[in-house]
Amino acid sequence: MSTESLPDPGQHPALGRQDIAHLARLARLAVTDEELDRFAGQLGAVLDAVAQVQRADVGDVAPTTHAVPLTNVLRADVTTPCLPRDVVLAGAPAAEDGRFRVPRILGEEE
Repeated sequence: MSTESLPDPGQHPALGRQDIAHLARLARLAVTDEELDRFAGQLGAVLDAVAQVQRADVGDVAPTTHAVPLTNVLRADVTTPCLPRDVVLAGAPAAEDGRFRVPRILGEEE
C-alpha cells in the first residue's frame, strides 16, 4: 500500500457522535451519551496510531503470518467414531428431523 495516499496523523476526517452511534449500532453495542463523546476522541487517537503504523517502511521485511515461527504441537487430526445421532439428540433441549432445533435469530423468516 502506498503511504502517499494516507492522511497524516490528526488529518483524518473527524468522527462525531453520529458516526460513533452508527458504529455502535453495527456492532450491536448499547452506548450512553457520555460514551459517545468519549469514544469519538478515543477512536480519533486510534486512527492516528493506525496511520502512523501504515507509514512504516516495510519494503525489505518479508511477509509473515506470525512474529515467530510456530510448530503444531497438537495431536494428529485423525477421524474417530462418534456417538450415534440418536444419543446426541437425546441430550438436546429440542430436536427436529434428526437435527438440533434452535430459536430463530436476527428476525429470520421461516
